[in-house]
Amino acid sequence: MITIREGRRPARPEENEDLAMARRCELTGKAVMSGNNVSHANNKTRRRFLPNLVNVSLLSDTLGRTVRLRVSAHALRTVEHRGGLDAFLMKAKDDELSERAQLLKRDITKRTAEAAA
Repeated sequence: MITIREGRRPARPEENEDLAMARRCELTGKAVMSGNNVSHANNKTRRRFLPNLVNVSLLSDTLGRTVRLRVSAHALRTVEHRGGLDAFLMKAKDDELSERAQLLKRDITKRTAEAAA
């Protein structure tokens, strides 16, 4: 006998919402894409392309501390190319950044404004 459940499972209460891990880069917004596996006989089955995410500690020169982020390998190369986390965040658009990255960007702009004044 097969039983069918109505509705979804009840959601687990999260102790800390920051620990919820999405498959999305915190700096570039690169996320999961979907597509097809295509066989030699041209049969198509659905698949997911996952971003290459790594947990890294990046140094913020302005704030003087390290920041742990989950970023894609591509974003890590871009951070190095632009000259560090601070330069990357100043140049990045807010709609691409995660909430944590937007807070970091705000803190960095405040510190640079204080230092300039």
